[in-house]
Amino acid sequence: QVQLVESGGGLVQAGGSLRLSCAASGIIISGNVMGWYRQAPGKQRELVAAIISSSSTNYAGSVKGRFTISRDNAKNTVYLQMNSLKPEDTAVYYCNARPYGGLENYWGQGTQVTVSS
Repeated sequence: QVQLVESGGGLVQAGGSLRLSCAASGIIISGNVMGWYRQAPGKQRELVAAIISSSSTNYAGSVKGRFTISRDNAKNTVYLQMNSLKPEDTAVYYCNARPYGGLENYWGQGTQVTVSS
């Protein structure tokens, strides 16, 4: 059974930082494209960042230069370091795993990030 468990969300003032963690079980993260998505109230879920390999990452334009995705294969955990947070970053953040060449698509339960102005 695949589980993705997010943690690290919370309330922070604008300009502050948070680090989200996604602990995976039932899969090996190095065999997956790991991503962070977010969904704000009334909006569609959107890709924030993805890590395809240790040297290949993608970021949404709105977070580029502020957020950093990384992974620790030994801990089977993916991180999202979020700096210079803005109120518009407020959303539920979800961890996602998609196996290379597979059709599966796994989601975590989400963690709330709220940025106050």
